[in-house]
Amino acid sequence: MKSMTGYGRGECARGGLKVTVEASSVNRRQSEVAVNLPRDLEPLEAQIRDEIHRHIARGRLTVRVALHAAPGRAALQARVNKPLAGAYAKEFRKLAKALKVDPAVSLDLLLRSPGVLETSDDAGDAEDSWPAVKKALDAALAALVKMREREGAHLAKDLRVRMHAVEGAVARVRERAPGVQQRHREQLLERIRAAGLEAPAPDDERLVKEVVYFADRSDISEELTRLASHFEQFHDCMKSGEPVGRTLDFLSQEMNREVNTLGAKASDALISRDVVLMKAELEKFREQVQNVE
Repeated sequence: MKSMTGYGRGECARGGLKVTVEASSVNRRQSEVAVNLPRDLEPLEAQIRDEIHRHIARGRLTVRVALHAAPGRAALQARVNKPLAGAYAKEFRKLAKALKVDPAVSLDLLLRSPGVLETSDDAGDAEDSWPAVKKALDAALAALVKMREREGAHLAKDLRVRMHAVEGAVARVRERAPGVQQRHREQLLERIRAAGLEAPAPDDERLVKEVVYFADRSDISEELTRLASHFEQFHDCMKSGEPVGRTLDFLSQEMNREVNTLGAKASDALISRDVVLMKAELEKFREQVQNVE
């Protein structure tokens, strides 16, 4: 089991260039990937995304790739786009004439105009950089996954504790459920006597009908059976090495639905108390499941 929260960093120096990759992830219902690349490496985005999807199944992942000159490599080269600078100068003079202001165009103004001053680290073709990018990316993703696994182990421990509490409550309800009908019969007879009326015979038709009606209305065997099935699915998920966050989220919703029905049917104070406990634990369970990949 993995958490959806983590961070990893990787580096690779090759051919006079150093590639640094930082990967961070947070909770998200679906998979969402954002890749920030230097302009020279933009052609590699599809390959980077494919590599990410091989490691990450769920969550919002942000990957930042930086390209630096390695120690001893020549400094960045600057290039001036002269045609573009000339076009800027021409348009600036036109604008000055139209606005009737000083037409002087400074070199500083032109150099600060977008696209006039370009820098290059002579990185070459993006595909040539892919081996270094992949090595740094794999290192970052490995560190990210390791952190997600470490946090996932803590989540798994907490989820087991929550589910153990719910299973214990269900076991107590299952043990107490068969006696609910008899207790209802006894309480009904007690209320009749308290009202000063003669208690009916055990085989009185009206009494039998009331008990049968109550038994049918309060039967929770179906809910208990489905809960037992959900518990089995939970334990199967905890043994799986695949992403199980969505499955556990669905199971928590289904278990909560069964517990709500069980609570509505059960006319017993102790069962109602256990229903409240189950609801509280399932709410905490579902909150934690939102962090699971």
